[in-house]
Amino acid sequence: MKIHSTAIIHKGAEVAPDVEVQPYTIIEDKVVIGPGCVIGPHCVIGAGTRMGANNRTFSGAQIGVPPQDLKHLGSAVGTTVIGDGNVFREMVTVSSGTVYSAEEEGKKATTIGSGCLFMACTHVAHDCHLGDRVIMANGAALAGHVTVQTGAILGGLVGIHQFCVIGTLSFIGGMSRVSMDVLPYMIMEGHPARCVGPNTVGLERNGLTKEAVARIRRMHRILFRSGLNMEQAVAAVLEQVADSPERQTVLDFIRNSERGVSR
Repeated sequence: MKIHSTAIIHKGAEVAPDVEVQPYTIIEDKVVIGPGCVIGPHCVIGAGTRMGANNRTFSGAQIGVPPQDLKHLGSAVGTTVIGDGNVFREMVTVSSGTVYSAEEEGKKATTIGSGCLFMACTHVAHDCHLGDRVIMANGAALAGHVTVQTGAILGGLVGIHQFCVIGTLSFIGGMSRVSMDVLPYMIMEGHPARCVGPNTVGLERNGLTKEAVARIRRMHRILFRSGLNMEQAVAAVLEQVADSPERQTVLDFIRNSERGVSR
């Protein structure tokens, strides 16, 4: 184990034998760090964090630290669950799940999938849930209880309102303000954010066929350019777009949206 002499590791932490811990880093109680991880200098891995394999944190990252939530029970340990192969660049902050009472301790968590990239100074607040391959560019921030689905990309300085859901393979342009749910496969920009078209480049990079992209283009025209209300637009999608996984993904997202979909 490559642990610098200035690092502090709590005796209650479980750190895989090949983990590297760089200078002046603190690893708190009840932390589990999997094999192949590199924990950079001046980092804090907060109590209750469970990290998979091959993750990397850079200088000043604060992962799984207590939530910035006045309702959090101060003496309680929150939970943060992180998958494999994620990169947390300089000064990234990830808050643990909020614990409102002693009975809730260990039952709620902030969760992050695998293969994500968090650029410098990004923030993931308490009780957020991120899928795989999410990218957050510099300064982007999630409020509490946000869900970001697999493959979504957030540009620099993007702000996401609490309880929003960001759909799979969507792209949010830099400095946008998002206060409603973001439909899968779409590009959002603005203040507040509005849909400007399907994320065709991202879709192609993720292996969607030309036929699938064409169906998504058709759904975009119906949902965002037809002048129909959402109920009418959904009916038109069912009538005019062939049944397919991407159609089902979009319709399920609309059906399950609690905040409403940004248009």
